[in-house]
Amino acid sequence: MYAIPLTENAELRTLEPWQDAEFLAHIDRARSHTDPWIPWASRSTDLESARATLQSYADKQAADAGRIYGIWRDGVLLGGVMFVRFDAESGTCEIGVWAEPAGEGHGLISASVRHLIAYAFGERGMHRVEWWNSAGNARSRAVAQRMGMHLDGTLREQSLYKGVRHDMEIWSLLAHEWSGEPKPA
Repeated sequence: MYAIPLTENAELRTLEPWQDAEFLAHIDRARSHTDPWIPWASRSTDLESARATLQSYADKQAADAGRIYGIWRDGVLLGGVMFVRFDAESGTCEIGVWAEPAGEGHGLISASVRHLIAYAFGERGMHRVEWWNSAGNARSRAVAQRMGMHLDGTLREQSLYKGVRHDMEIWSLLAHEWSGEPKPA
């Protein structure tokens, strides 16, 4: 199976529909922490809906339009990264992330994002990597900043969550700006 070591006990691997039970158990642990930021967290509530979430990314992968990867530490799925959108023709993609509390603070998200950026620019020849986050999600914003992304702007009240409108920030990194090294926090 495809796996990229992140640390001596953590790795990045593709998440596939047959991993629905493991994904659901992880989302159940992460839901209250993740739900405000990742829309499919509230939709993956049983095996069928968890499998549908993973299948939607398998379909995107087959169409070269997106992918989803899990982060495992000591054999436990703790979070992940994804190409929310991947448009090779235009040279633009969007990266997203999530983690349960046990997966935070160990550098696993940043290491995983660096792998996706390196793949997008180095192997696929993408021109622009985007990062969208709720203006209220300071942890997500910090990852974008560590990757050296630039804040392009804020879409005011763009996202609706439980009846409340949230501002969305859009960050980007262009191929010629990518050094492969994270920026200090």
